[in-house]
Amino acid sequence: MIPWLPPALTDLLIEATWQTLLMTFGGAVVAVALGLPLALLLHTTGPDGLSPSTWLNRPLGLLVNAVRSTPFIILMVAIVPFTRLVAGTSIGTTAALVPLSLAATAFIVRLFENALREVDLGVIEAARAMGATRTQIMARVLVPEALPGIIAAITVTLVGLVGYSAMAGAIGGGGLGDLGIRFGYQRFMPEVMATVVGILILFVQGLQSLGDWLVRHFSRR
Repeated sequence: MIPWLPPALTDLLIEATWQTLLMTFGGAVVAVALGLPLALLLHTTGPDGLSPSTWLNRPLGLLVNAVRSTPFIILMVAIVPFTRLVAGTSIGTTAALVPLSLAATAFIVRLFENALREVDLGVIEAARAMGATRTQIMARVLVPEALPGIIAAITVTLVGLVGYSAMAGAIGGGGLGDLGIRFGYQRFMPEVMATVVGILILFVQGLQSLGDWLVRHFSRR
């Protein structure tokens, strides 16, 4: 129970918090699952990659940049037909996961690619000299060596998804953003808005602290 909120609003706040957690971590799981292979593909097909391929690298890079450059609120509206096709509806937490995952994937791909670029070329050349295949180099050299940067990228994406999920609430996505708008803003209840903002701040601070600790841990290893 939250002393300054009625019991009914407390229940809504708990439900909205779970919806925000679902949107944040659900979107992040999809983004990592799609983003890491795409980042490896962009990196290996780049001019200095393991298998340079301009015809594949440029169109894929343009597609990623196009999604990244589209403001999230516009992206949500623009892909409503696709959202309905995938989720069966365009309203609610499940539907919000579709644009959240798409936006997060385009965002994290470039972060992953930058992390992969930081890997020492000497390590890659040493693996090549020992007869490692491209797949082995990607799985056993590139990803492990770039792991601190990859974790940092996931942390930044999770924090960004918290903000995206709040925007998703503005057009029926549910979560803390929806609760803050409907009660804190539209019904003039500042205590609800303050509570929502406080929870979001604590959530982001917790994610950032955990991510920073993991980066330090794997950097030492």
